[in-house]
Amino acid sequence: MKLVNFLQNKFHSMKAAIFMALLLIGIIPGVIIGGIFFRMYESRALDTDTVSMTNQTQLLSDQILSTGYLKNNEVDEINTQLKALGNIYSGRIIIIDDSLRVVRDTYDLSEGKTFVWENVILSLRGQRTSVYDRVSHCLIITVPIQKNDSSNSIEGVILLTKSTDNMEQSIAFYRDLLLYLSLVAIVVAFVLAIILSERYTKPLGKLSDDIRNSQALHDEVSVDDFSETEDISRNFNEVMQKMRDIDESRQEFVSNVSHELKTPLTSMKVLADSLNAMEDEATIDMYQDFMHDITQEIDRETKIINDLLSLVRMDKSGATLNISSVNINDMLEALLKRLGPIAEKQNVELVLESFRPVTAEIDEVKLSLGIMNLIENGIKYNNPGGYVHVTLNADHQYFYISVEDNGMGIPQDSIEHIFDRFYRVDKSHSREIGGTGLGLAITKNAIEMHKGQIKVHSEVGEGTTFDVRVPLNYIKEQS
Repeated sequence: MKLVNFLQNKFHSMKAAIFMALLLIGIIPGVIIGGIFFRMYESRALDTDTVSMTNQTQLLSDQILSTGYLKNNEVDEINTQLKALGNIYSGRIIIIDDSLRVVRDTYDLSEGKTFVWENVILSLRGQRTSVYDRVSHCLIITVPIQKNDSSNSIEGVILLTKSTDNMEQSIAFYRDLLLYLSLVAIVVAFVLAIILSERYTKPLGKLSDDIRNSQALHDEVSVDDFSETEDISRNFNEVMQKMRDIDESRQEFVSNVSHELKTPLTSMKVLADSLNAMEDEATIDMYQDFMHDITQEIDRETKIINDLLSLVRMDKSGATLNISSVNINDMLEALLKRLGPIAEKQNVELVLESFRPVTAEIDEVKLSLGIMNLIENGIKYNNPGGYVHVTLNADHQYFYISVEDNGMGIPQDSIEHIFDRFYRVDKSHSREIGGTGLGLAITKNAIEMHKGQIKVHSEVGEGTTFDVRVPLNYIKEQS
């Protein structure tokens, strides 16, 4: 069983596949070419002999008619030619008249007898025939003895056989030569197959070893023997770089989460310790102030936890959105109504402008959370007397939501980072108004889960505009 598994593993390898392919490429063409060569050689030799024998027989036919040999076979001139022609072809010549009687047989076996054979009968009808007898190793042709006058009558048939021993010997010689050359070719092909299979698979083995021995994310592989291994190395290094980025992002995320969760706890501990240190000196007003601060820190801790839970739910349920047909106009009106008290407290005007009724296939809970974060940020990071202008429009494929404010604005060097988790443009102001640095990350996740896009345009001191584009019809990705 171990031997079977060993052989299966060996023949399953690329090296074995390349070896067998090269070996077969070296052997199969030689076998095919050899077979074609022998067939063509034999056919060519037989055709050449047939033409030569037919021409000689035709000349003999004319002389037989002119001498009346079919009536009198004692013509020395014809007999001499028959004997010479038989010696030339190492074969047998039979002269047959139109009654199928053998007039002359150079082997002196059939004279006076009736010779019935299909090809002879065909020649008496005017056809020339040839046949190769592989068993007897001879080529047999029949040629009609036909008058060259207006009657074109056929007086008899000449049957000529030729030994093909010389041709068979030549074929045997070439076959032995081909066998010898084939053995040499097989040995050469075998050696080349070993060398080339080793040469072509060695970079892959090296690449496999480098990947296996890569112990850390910062390790890179470089096997540039072939363009394919170079591509694999480059792609592997790119994947490792992405893993490094993910690992760094994970570490940064954990660090930020730890810091953000720890900060309110630290503040509460400081406040509690301060109260304990005051003992009897603390008044009721002081207790109330301290408890108010502790409550604010608890609310901040709760908001951070809720935002983190929202991000986790979005990360894990991207493929299982609760999609339904939703009236986007009603959804935005509900959001503005919910955020109205916050806007009034900040003295910020909320305006909704809908250009047409819009209905789309979305997960209302997740997308509402994302759009609400944009509107809420427009309110919180605004100036008293400012505005947040929300517009809704659509075409045949997408609906568009724009959230524009005239608040603080975002510096250009911060725009590309505002969707990063825990990133704050103004940390002190964000902490003052209760920002966690997760709102825009949640918004981007929610929009991208709907196969949408979000863009931002901002000028410091002039305001910010977020443009959101979401497909009207949700198309689930094929797994």
